[in-house]
Amino acid sequence: MFLSSLSPHARAIAQALLVTFLWSTSWVLIKIGLRDEIPALTFAGLRYTLAFLCLAPIALRQRRGVKLLPDLSRRNWLSLIILALLLYTVAQGAQFVSLDYLPAATVNLLLGFSAVVVAGLGIAMLGEQPSRTQWGGLLLYLVGAGIFFYPVLLSQSEYAGVLTALAGVLANSVSSVLGRSLNRARVLPPVQITAMTMGIGGILLLIIGITTQGLPPLSLTSIAIIGWLALVNTAFAFTLWNVTLKTLSALESSIINNAMMIQIPLLAWIFLGEALTEKAAIGLLVAALGILIVQVGRLPLRLSLANRIKSEVLSP
Repeated sequence: MFLSSLSPHARAIAQALLVTFLWSTSWVLIKIGLRDEIPALTFAGLRYTLAFLCLAPIALRQRRGVKLLPDLSRRNWLSLIILALLLYTVAQGAQFVSLDYLPAATVNLLLGFSAVVVAGLGIAMLGEQPSRTQWGGLLLYLVGAGIFFYPVLLSQSEYAGVLTALAGVLANSVSSVLGRSLNRARVLPPVQITAMTMGIGGILLLIIGITTQGLPPLSLTSIAIIGWLALVNTAFAFTLWNVTLKTLSALESSIINNAMMIQIPLLAWIFLGEALTEKAAIGLLVAALGILIVQVGRLPLRLSLANRIKSEVLSP
């Protein structure tokens, strides 16, 4: 009722804010699920396999994309498979594992480092030269990250979590550049790319998780968390985000998306008791501002709608 009374533009803003909130709550739900003894890789595999089963019917309804499938070259198929392995099997697997070792705010900040890696990869692989504004934003992010972590006092398990998170950052960064390349080539509509890569990567991740970590009996809480993450925070949220992109500008989408860097630590503090020191909070704010500047600095490149899709596919 409330949304129906808003203008189309205001409704899109409200919907986009809802999506970022849902994506931010994912971090809290993942931490709760991990505390409930769901193995990290199995947990991630269950989420994205179930989400794929929800998105597949939507992708199949888009006939234009389905008709393009027989015309895909071997190179296109290889790129899609590599994207699936990097974005889901490696990046999402690493994210769930790192959340098993580190606070949500710490992993959230580390994943922001992907902006630095993507900038370097974009120069090497796509010929995309960052603007001075973007370089300034990247530098600001590094300053914020330095404030957040200084002095570096990590346990052995936390070091393992940081290394795992950075491995996920590298995989996510390469997949981001590869996803942009596929979208620019328009080999398939974004929904088809998402469904296919999520299916391949998610199912493989589930197989690896069950093989290496097993599938223990799940409590009702764990089942509810997995179902909510897959149905609402992944399939529904992704679909709704794409709806908002039809109305919102790239600037508006970037600013709203960047709110997650603040939402995640706040939710982790409220629901998980993961409090931040004043220094860490300042570092996080500086880093978030740097990432926002990077995103806004990209806008003069006149990105297409496909290239503006969240994370080139999805957020956790």
